[in-house]
Amino acid sequence: MTASPASTKPPIPHQPDRADRRLPPHFTGDPAADAELLTRHLAASQEQLDALPGRSARTPTQQEKAAALQHAGRLARHRFLHLHTGHVHDELTDGRSRLLRVDELAFAAAERYPGLVPTRARIAADRQVPQAQRSGVEVDQGIFFSHVLRVRESGEHLLLSMLAPTARALALRAEFERTGHADLGRASVQRDGRVAHVTICNQDVLNAEDDAVVEDLETAVDLALLDDQVAVGVLRGAVLSHPRHRGRRAFGAGINLTHLYQGRIGFVDFMLRRELGYIRKLMHGLHLEEAHDELIGPTGGKPWIGAIDSFAIGGATQVALVLDRVIAASDAYFSLPALNEGIVPGAANLRLGRLVGDRMAHRMIFFGQEIAADSQAALALCDEVVAPDAVDAAVAAAAARLDDPAVLSNRRMSRLGQESDDAFRAYMSRYALEQSVRLHSPDVVAKLERTWLNRRRRPSVG
Repeated sequence: MTASPASTKPPIPHQPDRADRRLPPHFTGDPAADAELLTRHLAASQEQLDALPGRSARTPTQQEKAAALQHAGRLARHRFLHLHTGHVHDELTDGRSRLLRVDELAFAAAERYPGLVPTRARIAADRQVPQAQRSGVEVDQGIFFSHVLRVRESGEHLLLSMLAPTARALALRAEFERTGHADLGRASVQRDGRVAHVTICNQDVLNAEDDAVVEDLETAVDLALLDDQVAVGVLRGAVLSHPRHRGRRAFGAGINLTHLYQGRIGFVDFMLRRELGYIRKLMHGLHLEEAHDELIGPTGGKPWIGAIDSFAIGGATQVALVLDRVIAASDAYFSLPALNEGIVPGAANLRLGRLVGDRMAHRMIFFGQEIAADSQAALALCDEVVAPDAVDAAVAAAAARLDDPAVLSNRRMSRLGQESDDAFRAYMSRYALEQSVRLHSPDVVAKLERTWLNRRRRPSVG
């Protein structure tokens, strides 16, 4: 950390004996002094943690000591951020003049405030081992983002930062506008007249999502939103290559459970980026500083159509909740089996009840109820149900209807009534904490182990 001159640096008050570092320090209220107290406390705690055997080799007594040290460290982070989130965020963003994405903000905080959140190297090391063996330092990221989103000024700035187009999309923009096509790997985008077709291309695992899919989908959505020739977007899953479903389209099978089991799903790069990035861009469009309107804020976006073939499982149903028109094949179904994995289904807890009612939302989330597209219950989840071979025509007709200038103003007003920025920010503040803890909870690891054993000869998706 950058130290203040000795003559102006406030003295650090005497601290009671905390040799075992199981008690958090007493903070003073001064940002610089408290930052130094936090750094010293966390460094000493980490030294004691590093002296213990690896998680799987610890005795019950050592496990208890490790848990106490982690608890004290997390309590210290909470107390420090409760006092100083605004100061920390302003310092990292130069007074909110820089738009930092979630990963950039997290690693800037790790560099400026040692121990507050894990470093890039620590996260990279954790990604090399299965979820069951990971250190759990992502919980510290959850604490950090929970506080950033809790404070209105920093939270609003982060939400706006995540609506900016990615650097990758800006680099590809000119080529896409010239050719109307971009193959991004796990997603593609094709312009057809005034319609951009964004396709999820993770065919061997039923179009499940992982970090790479989120990266490619956000780029594809950005390109569609950046292109002035595009008036309407369509989101659809590619034709599958999986042996049991070969030749069929599917909207998506949720999170890639194999990657989650292997420790390859990131809290920041997947859980937060997904919700604050491409899903929210589908709702609200992009923040373009050169095109920012003080009256309406971000561009307001473009209408999006979802084509639901075969199934929308887990995260795929979460995405469908934010689309303007959902067209489902009559043999498709929706489900939200996040409880089977023990995690929180994104922002579905915020949005699903508004569409289907609280009782149905509870049945879907808590009991994994599947909703067939041709059932009465599905009327709250999709707008139109057609025969599988009629989906293309229905999508084209809906796109023609939504290609109307009046749609944009009505869409903006509709979004204001559906979900305010404050409501979303408050939800995501709690979600950051809850989901980071869930990812590293023993029951989640146990469920992943069972899923892996049951599906080891099949793609593990959910």
